[in-house]
Amino acid sequence: MASGVLFDVDGTLVDTTYLHAVTWWQALQQQGHDVPMARIHRAIGMGSDKILDALLGPDHDTSADDKTREAHSALYAPYWNDLRPQPGAAELVRACAKRGWTVGLASSAAPKEFAVLRRTLDVDDVLAGATNSGDAEESKPDPDIVQAALDRTGLTPERVVFVGDAVWDVAAAAKLDIPCIGLTCGGISAAELDDAGAVAIYRDPADLHANLAHLPRRVLDILDG
Repeated sequence: MASGVLFDVDGTLVDTTYLHAVTWWQALQQQGHDVPMARIHRAIGMGSDKILDALLGPDHDTSADDKTREAHSALYAPYWNDLRPQPGAAELVRACAKRGWTVGLASSAAPKEFAVLRRTLDVDDVLAGATNSGDAEESKPDPDIVQAALDRTGLTPERVVFVGDAVWDVAAAAKLDIPCIGLTCGGISAAELDDAGAVAIYRDPADLHANLAHLPRRVLDILDG
């Protein structure tokens, strides 16, 4: 039975977290909402279908939500051509594939934005599958996108490890009993990722790549067992 690794993309493999935080802040300001940047940062990783409820409360007036989401997309789009992978991102993905592990992407990004992220990473030749918000009804922390990635890659929860940079990644994986490795390159601290239940924590993809042979026994048993 195949084993493999599923990766979140925003913040984990591509350096986008703070760009999203700033552009959500600007979009919210346009609608008269003054939300502290730190709160926005910690909500990044949720899909746009959930982030406004998280930031404004589930009982907020939703009549302007579509306009806020559209504003965020418009404010973020000018950065597309300047996006950069996290340190060692492509090398990590290719190293996992070289070890014989099936590799897939599971992102909350919208389809057009996800296409830009994939071009930025340039690892499609080693991917067994990739999913985005268009492939699932609910975004993280619900597990729909991760489940869609399992279906797309042919992997099962018992034989896969997830890698993400947000507590929402850890939560989504946990709902399918999938262990999650946390990376702090998205700006979420090791303590927060540990409290959320990450099985191991590394600085960035380059750090994880350097430690592939020294992963926790639980993880190696899944990938190499």
